[in-house]
Amino acid sequence: MSALLTSLGLSGASATNIPNYAPAFVGFHFLFAYGVLSSRTLKQWYGIDHNVSPREDLAKYGEAAVREGKITRRQLDMLKRNESAHANSVENFPLLVASLLFASHAGVSASTINVAGLSYTVARVCYGVVYILVDHPTWSQVRGLTWWWGNLSCLVLLWKAGKLLAA
Repeated sequence: MSALLTSLGLSGASATNIPNYAPAFVGFHFLFAYGVLSSRTLKQWYGIDHNVSPREDLAKYGEAAVREGKITRRQLDMLKRNESAHANSVENFPLLVASLLFASHAGVSASTINVAGLSYTVARVCYGVVYILVDHPTWSQVRGLTWWWGNLSCLVLLWKAGKLLAA
């Protein structure tokens, strides 16, 4: 635990000893957005994945799969939310990359970059879980909170980078 706190700059270690984990955050979120949140695995699990044009699976075969009893309406709705969570994570990825690159280039402290990257990571994992698994309208509002939480982590980095670059 102490090593994690030191890496984040939250312990007594000097700021010069803290590594910048921006590349690790970029790598993780690439795999998370393009791999973990991809709906292909769940569609394969339910037997409705078609490799010829997988982006059309749910639109083309989803209702038929429900009618044929392959999946339930609730499962189809979950698969649709999974595709939306995947698309949003792919759309949000450039903001993370830009904020980490600007912050690193501008000389924002590694501890600030690491804390923001970890904050973004926790927010986006929560976002994906809530988006895919929560189908209650009231509880789904948590998704919006986690979306803003992740984006604010990036915007703070951009703001700090802007201040350093303008100096």
